[in-house]
Amino acid sequence: MTIKQQRVATLIRNILSTLLMTEVTDPALESVTVTDVKIDREFEYADVYVYALDDQAEVMAGLARANGYLRRELAQRVRLRNVPVLHFHWDVAMERGERIDSLLQSLDLPPEPAPETPEDDE
Repeated sequence: MTIKQQRVATLIRNILSTLLMTEVTDPALESVTVTDVKIDREFEYADVYVYALDDQAEVMAGLARANGYLRRELAQRVRLRNVPVLHFHWDVAMERGERIDSLLQSLDLPPEPAPETPEDDE
């Protein structure tokens, strides 16, 4: 990703996060977190990765309903020739991280023996 793509993606992530926290009134989108945004080279499409503790299907349906509003508000806040089309995706990285943590917690490893230190004969 180029520097310009990274800057625009970060800007879009910040704006969408603010919109979802403060201006969107859909109850399905109350606890949605925008985890990442990836934008293509032509700035036509933005893949927005989201995560929430609520039901995935309900959140994705709410984002589909709010897509037009979010894109319009994004257009008013970003100075781009064309505002990218938003594609929302569920971020599975959080679930994978939680699963790995639970697997690590369930391991029953014996404690490591302390390293032996040679005693000085002085």
